[in-house]
This record gives sequence, structure tokens and C-alpha cells, in this order.
Amino acid sequence: MSIRLRLTVWYSALLAFTLFVFGISIYALVDYNMYSDIKNRLKVQMNQITIDTMVDRDGNIYFKFLQSYSPGNTFEELYIQTYDYTSDRYGFSENLQDLRMKFPFPASPKDAVKGFKRINVSGNEFYVYQEPIEIDGEVVALVQVGAYTGDHAAFFKLLRTILIFASMVTVVIAFSLGLFLAQKSLRPIENIIRATNRVQKGADLSVRIPREGPPEDEIGQLTETINSMLGRMETFYNELDDAYSAQRRFVSDASHELRTPLTTIRGNVDLLEKMRSTKDTMPLTEDEREQMSEEALRDIGDEARRMSHLINDMLSLARADAGYKVEKEVVEVKGLIEEVVRRAQFLPRTSDWIFEENGDLFNKFVRGNKDYLQQMLFIFIENAFKYTPSGSVELIAVVQDDQLGLRIKDSGIGMDEHEVPHIFERFYRADVSRGITSGTGLGLSIAKWIIDEHKGSVEVMTKPGEGTTFIVWLPLVLIPDEWIKEPTEVGEVKSDEGQ
Repeated sequence: MSIRLRLTVWYSALLAFTLFVFGISIYALVDYNMYSDIKNRLKVQMNQITIDTMVDRDGNIYFKFLQSYSPGNTFEELYIQTYDYTSDRYGFSENLQDLRMKFPFPASPKDAVKGFKRINVSGNEFYVYQEPIEIDGEVVALVQVGAYTGDHAAFFKLLRTILIFASMVTVVIAFSLGLFLAQKSLRPIENIIRATNRVQKGADLSVRIPREGPPEDEIGQLTETINSMLGRMETFYNELDDAYSAQRRFVSDASHELRTPLTTIRGNVDLLEKMRSTKDTMPLTEDEREQMSEEALRDIGDEARRMSHLINDMLSLARADAGYKVEKEVVEVKGLIEEVVRRAQFLPRTSDWIFEENGDLFNKFVRGNKDYLQQMLFIFIENAFKYTPSGSVELIAVVQDDQLGLRIKDSGIGMDEHEVPHIFERFYRADVSRGITSGTGLGLSIAKWIIDEHKGSVEVMTKPGEGTTFIVWLPLVLIPDEWIKEPTEVGEVKSDEGQ
């Protein structure tokens, strides 16, 4: 049974019970009000009856009633009957005698009790009040005063019919209307079921449940909650799908990048083995053999170093994917940049290396990991040297508000603007660089991870044939003056006492 049918049945049953109680209450109230007036009239009439004791010629005692009249009373509707248990005689009022009817009475005097009762005489309903007459504690006669209540009976029969019929019609209408309203009220639930079925069958997480009715009710809140849940699931699913696609691409690209050096290493190892196995039959001089061996070993070493660099890069990215957090400390900017500048001039390059001094770097600090920050700068500088066959590579450090800006500018081959959003993706390399320069395409991904770990940002400006500029922004931190060491002359040692 559906929930809307159960709700409708429960509501209809509750309504039927309410109507039943209401009908019984109305019926009882009307009955009490109408018959209470009759009871009062019957009691008044009973009090106005006088009983005389008479003796006939045979010496038998019998009773005769006398009816008193009071102004304002209408006795036409009241009927009086007496019964003498001693002489088995009846006494009737004129109106009852005209009707040729008699009220039923208890056959035994012991059963004659005082009270009201409803009787039916020849299909006519009467409401009777009877009172026994006692002599010396023994019932000798019974007086009955009755009122014709046929009209009342007909009225109550009609009232019962109306109440029952009206209640049944009301319940049927309420059931039909309740079923319609329940179906309309629960329509959002059906929409939710259809939406979840679509998600289950077709994995269509873009489905949203239409809003119906006020948003603050329970159905609106449920709809909003499920829509929010579907939105989060869609986002999570898309991220998971993107991550899975990136993982497949990563594995494919890593396999490709590792296949080349492995092929080279295997080829040179095969060459060395062949030279050794055919030492006596191979027509090579000792110098030629030694030169070929040196070239093979050099190739093996170069490819091994290339593989080691690639694996280290992949390990760094694996740490990033695993949620590895960089250990940070306060790092002085000036010392960090000077060390990078000094070591960068020894990198393989065919272009000029330029660094502009900036006095604003004194007493400036960032919170980070010195090794990772140096690795990030070397990635940008190495890329600049790699894609700048001639010209210059320039490093400029600037301070703006509470940010440190590191600008690496080259005059190399540059990139198209549509490639910029992808340069930080793993194994991505601009089309113009493929086949021209060596590399794995992981460096910028690692640099971007380091920047994100240091709460920084990066800007890219590039144009084909005019070079590329990267600007890395890192937040500066404030250091108390007493923590800062003053510069010392050569040979002078500054005491650290008190620090």
C-alpha cells in the first residue's frame, strides 16, 4: 500500500470516527432536550391524578382516578391508564378510550416499578411514566401516564438517516479529496524517486528535482537537501572522473617517458654484450672498440640520470597526491634568492643570466620550506634556459604590500595563449616544444604544488616568439625586530646571548 493511500485511509478513518462521535453527541443531545420536556409534563400530570378507593356491592375494593386540570396545560396529548391488580380492572382516560388502546403493564405486581419507558402499541410509539400504588407495602394498582411520541420517533428516524447518510457522503468525499491532495502533496516525493532512479540507472548526476510548493516546508527542505547532495555527488564524480582520466594519462605518459630511456639503455647493453661476445670475430680496432664502449656507457649514464630525475619528480607528485604537508619555517628572502642566483649560473644554458639587486629584500621573510622554494625557482629558471636558445633569462624580486613577487622572464620561444591553462598539467608540453627540447612535463606541476603549499599564486604572460614571464607571489611574514640579526663585518662574530 502506497504512503498516500495509507495517509488517506488513516485520515478518513479518523474523520469517520469524529463524525460518529459527533453524530452520537448530536443525537443524544436532541433526544435529551426533546424527551426531557415530555418527562416533565408526564410527572406533572401524574401529580395531578387523585386515586379514590371504592367498594362495590360485592364488597370488592377498586380504585378510581380523578384527573385535575390546571390552566395552561394541554392534556389532549397525554393518555392515562390504571390497572387494579386486586380486581383486574382497567381505567382509561377518554382520549385513550377513544383510541381503543391499552398500555402494556407488568403481569405481576412485583414487577411494577416507578419510572419511564417507551412502548409500542399497534405501531404507535408512546412514552409512558408509571407509578405503582401501594397499601400496607403491597402493590395493588398501577397508574400509567403516556404521551404519544410517534412524531418524535419519525423525527429521530429521519435524524438518524440524515446523520448516517451525511457521514457516509462526507467520508467518501473526504477520502476522494484526501487521496487527491495526498497525491498532489507527495508529487515531489515521486519526482525524487524518478530522479534517483535516473541516477541509479543512467548515472545522470546532472538531474535536479523541480521545486514545488513553499521551500520552507518539509518536502521543499528534502528537495533542497537532495539537490544539494546530487550537486556534491556530481562535483565529486566529475572530479573523480577527471582524476581517473588524469591517472590514466599519467600512467600512459610515464610509461612513454620511461620506455625511451629503457630502450636506449637496453640497446647499449645489447651492444656491449655483442661486442664482448664477438670480440674475436668483429673487425674493430681496439681504439674503435673502446670509443664505442665509452659512448654506450655515456648514453646509459645519461638515460639513467634522466630516469632518476623523472622518478624523483613522480615521487614529489605522488607525495602531493597523498596529501603530504610541507614542513615550514621562517625563511629569509635575501639569502634564499642569493643562493639560487649563485647556483643558477652553473646550469646548462646558451643565454645570458641576469639578476637585478633589490634593497627592499633586506629583513623580509616568508614562511615556507627553503629546499622546496629553491626547487620551485630552479624549475622556472631551468625551463627558461631550456626554451631560450639565445637571448636572456632574468630574475627580479619585488616587494608589494605584504607580498613577495619573484619574476622569471625569458626571451625564448614563448607559447600560445590557449596553452597557458594547461602548462601546469602533468606531462603537458606545449606543441612548439615537443621534439625540440627534452623534458618530462612534470616540472611545472611540481612548481604549482609547491606554490599552493606556500599559500601563493602564479601569473603567466607569454607570446609566441617573444618569450614567457612567470610571476610567483608569496605572502610575507612579520618578524619581531629582536629576532633579526644585524649584518656583521668580515671576521666579526655577533654574540647570540639572550636569543
